[in-house]
Amino acid sequence: MPQDSVSARASADRAFAAQAELGSSVRVSLRTVESSENRQAPVSSSQNQPRVLVVDDDPALLRTVSRMLGRRGYCVMTAHNGEDAVALVHKEQFDAILSDIAMPNMDGIELLRRVRQHDLLVPVVMITGDPTIDTAVQALEYGALQYLTKPVANDEIASVLDKAVHLHRVARVKQQAMELLGTVGARAIDRAGLEASLARCLQTLWIAYQPIVNLAERRVLGYEALLRSNEPTLPHPGAVLDAAERLDALDVLGRSIRQRVARDAGDSPKGSLLFVNLHVHDLLDPLLYSSDEELSRVADRVVLEITERSSLDEVKDAKRRIASLREIGFRIAVDDLGAGYAGLTSFALLEPEFVKLDMSLVRDIQTSPTRQKVVRSMTALAHDMGMRVVAEGVETVAEANTLSALGCQLLQGFLFAKPMWPFPEPVWPGP
Repeated sequence: MPQDSVSARASADRAFAAQAELGSSVRVSLRTVESSENRQAPVSSSQNQPRVLVVDDDPALLRTVSRMLGRRGYCVMTAHNGEDAVALVHKEQFDAILSDIAMPNMDGIELLRRVRQHDLLVPVVMITGDPTIDTAVQALEYGALQYLTKPVANDEIASVLDKAVHLHRVARVKQQAMELLGTVGARAIDRAGLEASLARCLQTLWIAYQPIVNLAERRVLGYEALLRSNEPTLPHPGAVLDAAERLDALDVLGRSIRQRVARDAGDSPKGSLLFVNLHVHDLLDPLLYSSDEELSRVADRVVLEITERSSLDEVKDAKRRIASLREIGFRIAVDDLGAGYAGLTSFALLEPEFVKLDMSLVRDIQTSPTRQKVVRSMTALAHDMGMRVVAEGVETVAEANTLSALGCQLLQGFLFAKPMWPFPEPVWPGP
């Protein structure tokens, strides 16, 4: 194992050992803060003292709960409303938050959403005097650790917060260990956290471009637009798509991608095509078919890629929708051919101008007679139907030469250029 990895793992082990020692003493002396409004300086507390924020618009209840938690060893800060609570979360670090749900201006659910925009890990416990199934479901969906109904016994509140504090400290140490090991940090797991992560992702979303080349003519046919983001909690396109799907926000993500590609189009090399990936769900978005959408204005340069990994069954009138896209000026490609659903259905519905061979067929094709036979047959069939074939994921000269010999001249992959911005010039392999 490399020395850096050994050192990182040793540091992680020490962090976990420290956490075990930390968790053994959560009952220590307290300093209670009655009101966040009168606080002049940050509250000091010992390293092991659990810190909790209590939010309630009832001053008498707020004082009662705060004093009870204080006597049980918590460092307590309070807020009378959601706005003050959000301000405190941005200034202080808490091990847990206990919040009423029914508050004026900003209720507990909205508070939870605002907290997740700043902190993905801190546990939030919801409490209410007017319980309903809807609020309970919503609270848990948005990531509340637990949902309590008033009146709540002091022992129950303390027990729930003990659990919350322990879970939070374990989560923090895990995050530190992941950072030491060079892996991704905290990721959202609840709806509120996902919403915050996706919102930040959309703000930092950008498009990388990878050239598609004609090897025989040594020229660039076009560029595939590939989603990228600087949001660390959604570290790769698959995570972004998964978050958008879970939040029913695929249309929002699709529109953002198309807008950015349209704006980049003016900087792309003259005459080059832009290959833009569509999720099947995008075909249900009415804005995709609007002549006023930014991408529609450069439709004559755009090839819309629809992956074969997804089923078109949910799009009942797919053939009519594809015809509408062609009327605007778009061309169509079937992506990931050979890796997903039955291609005959995709071909019949889409009648694509381009087909893209999945990289699983391309990898080490020079050593696989079976892959060669499949690619030769697919390429010949596509050419007979007037379709152009692009082989994706080409990484070696041997793969490129074999694909060319099989009749596939349009290639894409690291051999020529990695995806980047702006539009990269390909590196041509030697003769």
